[in-house]
Amino acid sequence: MFLFFFLALRDEGVPVSLREYLAFLEGLQAGLVTCQPEGFYVLGRVAMVKDERHLDRYDRAFAKSFKGLEAISDAEVLEAIDLPADWLAKLAEKHLTPEERAQIEALGGFDKLMETLNQ
Repeated sequence: MFLFFFLALRDEGVPVSLREYLAFLEGLQAGLVTCQPEGFYVLGRVAMVKDERHLDRYDRAFAKSFKGLEAISDAEVLEAIDLPADWLAKLAEKHLTPEERAQIEALGGFDKLMETLNQ
């Protein structure tokens, strides 16, 4: 998923190994970082930089790999994602209380909710 970042680190001279890269991915999968760039930056640095002499190189690789992403708004991200309605319905069955599901139905159901989210 972030192979381009791994390769950018190697191109900048950060001696990152496959094991360190996989530890970084495991941290992401474990939910150590939410959608905040700062947390993502720190996790990558902790997992893939083992010597402080390489911190500047890490910073350069990070900047090259993720330049411009901070300018993307949440609305643009949601617009680019096509959320399947059945996914939302199954998720709601798992996590919503019967009262919350009744509120969604009162608003017009999952189809109406999906329309609202897409707007």
